[in-house]
Amino acid sequence: MRIIIPALLASAILVMPALAQAPATSAAPPSFASVPTDTPPVTFVTAAEVMAMAAKSKAVRKDEPQLNTSLLVLPPYRSQVEYRGSAGPPAVHETEAEMMFVADGGATLVTGGKMIGEKRTNATNLTGTGIEGGQSRHFAKGDWAIIPQGVPHQIAAVDGSVTLVTLHVPRT
Repeated sequence: MRIIIPALLASAILVMPALAQAPATSAAPPSFASVPTDTPPVTFVTAAEVMAMAAKSKAVRKDEPQLNTSLLVLPPYRSQVEYRGSAGPPAVHETEAEMMFVADGGATLVTGGKMIGEKRTNATNLTGTGIEGGQSRHFAKGDWAIIPQGVPHQIAAVDGSVTLVTLHVPRT
């Protein structure tokens, strides 16, 4: 596990700048729903496919604060494209760290502090109504964040829209 996480970080650092610079195309995103269960997981996606997923999410999002699309899955790791058109509720992942890369747009990311109005969404995740005492940072295209497991975090404001590529990393 100690070797896998640095390898993922190094790979992501080399690949993600291309995502930030890639223009959106009209190419349709791959259909992960049609992949047979005996097929190995997808382990490669182009920058154009990521931006096409974001464009599709933007078109269908309606009034939801965010729309997530599965990007790459290799259990126990999963990554997704998160398109956000507005602020969303805070989260705490009790058993996963979360890496975030801003592929497009900008937002205010709040980390740390204490979650207000905490409630459980499933066995390992919490949500709430806000964060008290956290640190706010402007989070823009090309920026990275790693949020350790157990740390409250929230996209508290969005500059028009923001497209994130996230990777959830199980921790022991």
